[in-house]
Amino acid sequence: MLFLDIHDNDFTARFDTILSRGEESGREVEQVVLDIIADVRKRGDAAVLELTRRFDRLEATDLTALEVTEAELADAFNQVEEADVAALKLAVERVARFHEKQKQQTWLSTEEPDVMLGQKVTPLARVGIYVPGGKASYPSSVIMNAVPARVAGVGEIIMVAPTPGGEINSHVLVAASLSGVDRIFRIGGAQAVAALAYGTATIPKVDKITGPGNIYVATAKKLVFGQVGIDMIAGPSEILVISDGSGNPAHIAADLLSQAEHDELASSILITTNRGFGELVASEVERQLAQLSRESIARASWDKYGAIIVAETLDEVIAFSNRIAPEHLELAVADPFAILPQITNAGAIFMGHWTPEAAGDYLAGPNHTLPTGGTARFFSPLSVDDFVKKSSIVYFSKEGLQRLGADIVRIAGLEGLEAHGKSVSIRLR
Repeated sequence: MLFLDIHDNDFTARFDTILSRGEESGREVEQVVLDIIADVRKRGDAAVLELTRRFDRLEATDLTALEVTEAELADAFNQVEEADVAALKLAVERVARFHEKQKQQTWLSTEEPDVMLGQKVTPLARVGIYVPGGKASYPSSVIMNAVPARVAGVGEIIMVAPTPGGEINSHVLVAASLSGVDRIFRIGGAQAVAALAYGTATIPKVDKITGPGNIYVATAKKLVFGQVGIDMIAGPSEILVISDGSGNPAHIAADLLSQAEHDELASSILITTNRGFGELVASEVERQLAQLSRESIARASWDKYGAIIVAETLDEVIAFSNRIAPEHLELAVADPFAILPQITNAGAIFMGHWTPEAAGDYLAGPNHTLPTGGTARFFSPLSVDDFVKKSSIVYFSKEGLQRLGADIVRIAGLEGLEAHGKSVSIRLR
């Protein structure tokens, strides 16, 4: 863990080790992923089966055997406690209610009597959602990706999830059923992304792929973009906590560790105007680390990519936050609403001392699929907008073209595109 002062001469150089985490390994895996994509495009089901056997130790002679059946979905409900089902239902309901407010309708404008303009909003026909597996199972990722797709009106939702050894978490299956997923396949990694992007005999080609995954998944999404749409290129998870020295150090420590336990590349940062408070938080992190079941992962993350930064003023703190554009931003200050207008770059903003980031991860309502690695400067959280496409509508009456046509012809002439102009002028004769 780095304990830094924002005014240290070497601050930028030392902090850049956190910002650049994962970049080297990203370049190393690209050729591996390119080979996997090419293999799936060439051999389809056979390649997916072979790669699943190699990476997930899952044997099957036919890819259809890796699709989850209705009976398995029904059995999952029997294996999950009623209280767990109720909690997942609550999350689905709250996430759906929030995303319903994002929906846009087709609209037409008749402000001009001889011209009508508008926009047609159409749901995507089929999407693929990737749900991570391996080190942990994430029913919340199912909900956050499937529910906005269903709210948007997507025709079919295909889910893929790696299942080392063949076992798939019952809570993940229950979440998928509650969220409206249509088909589920026990495949993961770059091969699953390639299968969704290009289609195989068993797995249908989709229009868009969403959801987080490891670096192989992120690289595969990046490489198939253009063949299909993607939500974003997700990197390692991160949290930045802004503190003015108010609140409970134990709470802040717990929030930092809630990210550190994700994986060894996760980053947890506190920036505060109170050095003494920062020192108390550092001590609390050490105390709480020993209590975590995922201590080894959280400790590796905290030791290498954790930081406590001291600044003199909240203005300095806010400028720093906007520069790094964190995925999760907690405003753990006495009056978070006072500084909210100054926050310009963040995936999700958690306000005050009683809003831990975990509330947003599970059932607050907003989506937890967020831009990472500084991309909150130009990316937004996953939303209903990611699951629709928009078409412009243009209608000119004869009178409308006569009124505006001469200027259309003139602009076409400025660009030297004679046929463009003629397509209008021929109608004006």
